[in-house]
Amino acid sequence: MVENENIIIVMGVSGSGKSTIAKALSKKLGYQFIEGDEFHTKSSINKMKNGIPLNDKDRIPWLKDLSKILFKFKSNGAVLACSALKESYRKILSKNVPANNLIWIYLKCSIKVLERRINRRHHFMPLSLLKSQVNTLEEPKYAVYIKDSLTIKEKIEEILKRIYE
Repeated sequence: MVENENIIIVMGVSGSGKSTIAKALSKKLGYQFIEGDEFHTKSSINKMKNGIPLNDKDRIPWLKDLSKILFKFKSNGAVLACSALKESYRKILSKNVPANNLIWIYLKCSIKVLERRINRRHHFMPLSLLKSQVNTLEEPKYAVYIKDSLTIKEKIEEILKRIYE
């Protein structure tokens, strides 16, 4: 599945381990790591901090910005950590990247695991918004699904095995 340089998007709801896995994967592949959360507007971050779910009006400009950033790395390779909850969001993200150079990794987690992870870390998104994200999520049919029962090392090994087969 992997040819030359690719754009890999590690997606899932908050607490699924997107940033951790995307960082480890980018290091292993020698690709640029892009943290999608770093590109949210202050307004969006404040909404989330205050327990207000983002809507399409909040997310679409953010997704368009991320798509432009991905375009810059399409020749060198990059790994993006981004929720990409809806199919329409994934279409925006993938607009500037050739389909044969784009790989989606979906980190599927149980609610119990997500709640535990969100409670123990310092992130601007409170636990109260998890339900909103889970309800918004449209699971992709074309992504490489990775289970939460694996260790970080096992997840990276599984991803590499699946994208190189």
